[in-house]
Amino acid sequence: MKPAEYAKELGISRQAVYAKIKRGILTAKNVDGKLYIVVDNANKVEKTATAETSTKPKSTTSTKINTTPSHTVTKEYKALLDAKDETIAVLKGTVKDLKKSNKQISTTLRGEIDLLKDAFHEMRTLYVQQIEYKKSQETIEVIEEESVEVVEERWISIKKFFKKFGVKKEKHQDKIEKRLKKAHRSGDDRLMKEDGKLKLNINKTYEDIVK
Repeated sequence: MKPAEYAKELGISRQAVYAKIKRGILTAKNVDGKLYIVVDNANKVEKTATAETSTKPKSTTSTKINTTPSHTVTKEYKALLDAKDETIAVLKGTVKDLKKSNKQISTTLRGEIDLLKDAFHEMRTLYVQQIEYKKSQETIEVIEEESVEVVEERWISIKKFFKKFGVKKEKHQDKIEKRLKKAHRSGDDRLMKEDGKLKLNINKTYEDIVK
C-alpha cells in the first residue's frame, strides 16, 4: 500500500506512517522509485472477514444479546492513539530541529552583521583619512604656490624700489642709491646682489634710507 492509503485506512497522518517506518515498526520497500508499505495479507483477510461478519443480518429468532466489549474496536482506538502520539513526537522533533536551525541562523546573522559593521567603520575611517589627506595636499600646494610667489616678489630692483616709494628726482635717486650700496657693503640683510645688480627686500622698511 502507498503511505497515504495506509494512513487513511488507519486514520493517522502520513508523518506518523513515516515515523513508524523510521522506527522499524512498519516495513517499507522502494519499487520503481516509489515507497510502499508491506501489509500482512493474513491480517488484511482477517479484517475483511470481520467486516463481512459484522454486515450479516441478525437472526430474528435469536433473543441473545452480546454484551462482550469489542476487542477489535479497543485495539483500533489504541492503534489510533499510538499513531497520534507518534505524530506529536514527530512534530515535536521537527519543532526542536527548527528551533536549533533558527538559533544557528541567528548566530550566523549576528556574526555577519558584526562583520558588516566593522567593515563599514573601517571604510568610513579610510574615507575620512583620504579626505583629510587630500585637503592637506591641497593646503601644501597652496602654501608652496604662495611661497613661490613671495620668493619671486620678495626681492625687487632699485627702479621698482624708487617707483614703490615715489622717488622721482634723479638727484634724490642717486643719493638714495649711494646709501643703499653703503648699507649693502656694511652687511645690511635688507639688500643683496643678484647678477651684479642690487636687490631690495620688499618686506623690509627703508625709512632710515629714504628720509
